[in-house]
Amino acid sequence: MPAQDVHQTSATAPIDTYIHLAWDTLSRSMNDCKSVADSKLARASVMYLPHDLPEPAEVKALESSCKVEVRRLPRRIEHLGDIKPRDIAHAGLLYLPNRYVVPGGRFNEMYGWDSYFILLGLIQDGRVDLARGMVENFFFEIENYGGILNANRTYYFTRSQPPFLSSMIRAVYDAESAAGRNQEAAAWIAKAYPYAVRDHALWENDFHKAGGTGLARYYDLGDGPVEEMADDSTYYPDVIRWLLAHPQTHANYLVDGPENPNPAEQAKLAETSCDARISEVCAHAHVDGHWLSSDFYKGDRAMRESGFDPSFRFGVFDGSTHHYAPVCLNSLLYKYETDLNWMAERLGKASEAKHWRDVADARRVAMNKYLWNAQKGTYFDYDFVASKQADYDYVTVLYPLWAGVADEAQAKSVEAHINLFERAGGLAMSDYESGVQWDLPYGWAPATWVAVDGLVRAGDNADAVRISRKFMAMVRENYRCDRTIREKYDVVTASTEVNVASGYKQNVIGFGWTNATYEKMQALVKEAKVPEEKIVVPQRSCADQ
Repeated sequence: MPAQDVHQTSATAPIDTYIHLAWDTLSRSMNDCKSVADSKLARASVMYLPHDLPEPAEVKALESSCKVEVRRLPRRIEHLGDIKPRDIAHAGLLYLPNRYVVPGGRFNEMYGWDSYFILLGLIQDGRVDLARGMVENFFFEIENYGGILNANRTYYFTRSQPPFLSSMIRAVYDAESAAGRNQEAAAWIAKAYPYAVRDHALWENDFHKAGGTGLARYYDLGDGPVEEMADDSTYYPDVIRWLLAHPQTHANYLVDGPENPNPAEQAKLAETSCDARISEVCAHAHVDGHWLSSDFYKGDRAMRESGFDPSFRFGVFDGSTHHYAPVCLNSLLYKYETDLNWMAERLGKASEAKHWRDVADARRVAMNKYLWNAQKGTYFDYDFVASKQADYDYVTVLYPLWAGVADEAQAKSVEAHINLFERAGGLAMSDYESGVQWDLPYGWAPATWVAVDGLVRAGDNADAVRISRKFMAMVRENYRCDRTIREKYDVVTASTEVNVASGYKQNVIGFGWTNATYEKMQALVKEAKVPEEKIVVPQRSCADQ
């Protein structure tokens, strides 16, 4: 596995060398046997080509040298949801033309939002060509798979991931411009703009609308449990057990049904819960006559499009994600719209530039109406089904600073709430310990980097540098012990030792976005020239490592 490769090559290497080497050990391509492997499924994976794409030479070579079965998708795909995973007999990897970097461990494919942070690290490390190729893989997905997918596997055909494409495009543009390649940078924007417009349109579809708020929500077009949880057969039963132990909380997430349903009972459960006749994961997702409701599965799937999988932010285990207009998503879309305005202006498309400015302004108005709480001086997600603001403090409150949607007074007010999340190792995701991985005590590189970069954009270098120093010190201390970098950290104990009660219980080694965030923070601290302060994180004992 890629994590082992990094570990072996970096057993005595300094952390910067570990990160530098990781870009290659975590790289995949269509002439690399390990690219097709999928530990999330018990059966061998298949590689799929777009319906009408001539077979590339490297795929033909992969087919013979790696004994990989190559198939074609059954039809051309124009939009997300045109094809469902059940339309494909055997799940598999979707072909991409360019080399790409994967997160690590069980995440052995190119992910939608991971790639933004990975790309920042690649550019920081001078790997602009690899970064550009990854963005062009997303163009290929838009052209051939109906949109940017959660990742390039067939079981992700029903959902996307947080919309960072415009930010990726601008990062490549900035890198080309900084290198003096102004002509190439201008050509890049001309090439990228139409794809960005098409990707943004995905988030304006009716299924992504948060009721009549003018805001967007996360949503997955599939039904029932997700196929990629086949390697974690305890997750959905664990959720059921938790719900049974807390009957006062969201009892509507459960439905009754027999342990061994007959055909008629199976047909009924297919409507009220999930269809065990077509889903192996569903067949195991029940406990003592209790099954999860079909609406819970809708929320569960939408939560996976959000990338924050799971927290208790949108109901327990995020079972009501699809009922909310989130601060994070709408901040990303505001940033997207201002980026499209910027691109259109550079391409001389004055009317389109005005359109994007108007769209962004309308979103800002809607965010101030539904997501801003003037009394508390911060942002909250909005439950448009119940017509009320949430009261769940979450670190994504800093996204509006990063996106530029918060005005100066709002930014200052949000900055005053940082203490809700700040811990020894940086920022926790929330101030509520739910027992799942995207809540207290865990901190994650992507949300931390958006927060830190948002603070810088709002002019708060002091907080940004302090948090960066804490995060970097935590990563270094744990690297000292086990010579690896992980996907998540307990920021209270400043440790990689995690104790997740339900959900993903691993702490994967690799790890793309943590590597990148460390590099970006290192550059930020150096450039900010904020006076040095002593950062102390709990020291780990390496005896058991």
